[in-house]
Amino acid sequence: MLNNQSQRAQLPRLLMALPEDEVIGAAASFAKQYTIEDIKLPQAGLGLMQLKDSALQEGYFLGEIPLATAHVVLTDAQQNRTEGAAQIMHSEASLARAIAIMDAVVSAKLNGHERVTQLLARGLTVLTEQQSSRKKMLARTRVDFSLLSSAEEEDADE
Repeated sequence: MLNNQSQRAQLPRLLMALPEDEVIGAAASFAKQYTIEDIKLPQAGLGLMQLKDSALQEGYFLGEIPLATAHVVLTDAQQNRTEGAAQIMHSEASLARAIAIMDAVVSAKLNGHERVTQLLARGLTVLTEQQSSRKKMLARTRVDFSLLSSAEEEDADE
């Protein structure tokens, strides 16, 4: 599996590979153990994606993307506080909040972080299977152009 730092960096991507209701439900289970407060209200909307031109290094806007953000703090019974945040390309603020909660749990290794780690492992499995499937599709569409040149030579000889 991934180490803690790479696990946290990949957390949004891995959790978004799973069914949305499962991720939100898992995050909701932490509300029984911790007080969850929003530092910044979860928001969803559109963001402009900006890229740089490779020749002149000038910025240009490629277009709009769905963007959801959340920033939360979890407080346990001993008043220990842990923050978590998420910024995802998605249209649901509730999913961003759920991922932010799990970010806090994983970063501080709070009670229940094992469950999040299991979800991350499942997300990694889903993404690995998708990548394998895409590679197989790409292999099926590959063209061997060397065969074309030999066919052209045969046509020229006739």
